[in-house]
Amino acid sequence: MANQEKEQRNVLTEVAGLFLRLGFTAFGGPAAHIAMMRREIVERRQWVSDERFLDLLGIINLIPGPNSTELAIYLGYLRAGWPGLIIGGICFIGPAMLIVLALAWLYVRYGSLPQAGWLFYGIKPVVIAIIAQALWGLSRKVLKGAIPIILALLVMACYLLGVNGLALLVAAGILFALIRWFQHQRKEKTLATVLPFSVGGLRQWWHLLVTTPSSLVLTAVPVSVPVLFLTFLKIGAILYGSGYVLLAFLRSDFVQGLGWLTDKQLLDAVAVGQFTPGPVFTTATFVGYLVASWQGALVATLAIFLPSFVFIAIIHPLAATLRRSPWTSAILDGVNIAALALMGGVMLQLGQSALIDPLTWLMALVAFVILLRFQLNSAWLILAGAFVGVLRFWL
Repeated sequence: MANQEKEQRNVLTEVAGLFLRLGFTAFGGPAAHIAMMRREIVERRQWVSDERFLDLLGIINLIPGPNSTELAIYLGYLRAGWPGLIIGGICFIGPAMLIVLALAWLYVRYGSLPQAGWLFYGIKPVVIAIIAQALWGLSRKVLKGAIPIILALLVMACYLLGVNGLALLVAAGILFALIRWFQHQRKEKTLATVLPFSVGGLRQWWHLLVTTPSSLVLTAVPVSVPVLFLTFLKIGAILYGSGYVLLAFLRSDFVQGLGWLTDKQLLDAVAVGQFTPGPVFTTATFVGYLVASWQGALVATLAIFLPSFVFIAIIHPLAATLRRSPWTSAILDGVNIAALALMGGVMLQLGQSALIDPLTWLMALVAFVILLRFQLNSAWLILAGAFVGVLRFWL
């Protein structure tokens, strides 16, 4: 019994240490976070296989909330049970929250944000390399044959043309399952047994998430901590998409609805969430501090991330059964292909602003080769990139 308790403590310490470090060094948004987690958890520590990692990635892409944070929560749970679920999530969120809280204090005190362009000049190319290395490894597991490759290219093209990411995930899952059905001529199973589960159930769940929390939000003009909590709880429970989607939600609620922020304050808040490490949703910490000081920051952070913990706890029993049925297994394979394609699309978009001259291209190429050849902690590459960025602007 004592040995089991000691082993559990050691596992929890391992989970806490890993996600705490990732929370301080995971720059670049969800795609980069996911790539860094894969390198640490699949390649270096071998907690899960690439196939299992892909399944988790496909599942968390289908639920609202910050994908990389939900993946951290899920991986913590798989490694250390319920304590790991909580510790993994808190340790990944905590560093970003503290950094954003400090920046919010500086912003309120001095009225502006510190400039960090010289740091991110060097960090961004490394982030592109980290995502590219993860895509390289995952594609060998997913893109086996002409059909998965064609489907991935189609999804990526649609994403780059502006098609909704969630719609692409669902469509790819159903389409791939249909292709599998036609290939294997599974006459004993009908399309009707799949669609109500994959589309109808998802639609009902989405309707519940959208309508129920929205009805709880008040429109009182005076600043209220309970209203702050409920507003961010609603956002965390229903939001799909990037930081730009988060910007739309925040503007609708806090600028137009409640009148607690100006457009300039909101844009500064989103900028902080984008250039700090860890989850982009820590923008809520900044907004909460502007609205109600440190109490507001803590309440807003808790509210926007709380649904992610709940969703992972709810979805795990369902996820464990998805591979048992040929139909749901095929749907999950299609979702995995689409999720990989979306990561590729994000990498191309980020690359336009990261690879801006020969030096940044060279940095990305060197980092990519190092990641492929050596089991180096990606945090060291992030620090090296930041150092190069500093030298570039000093020399």
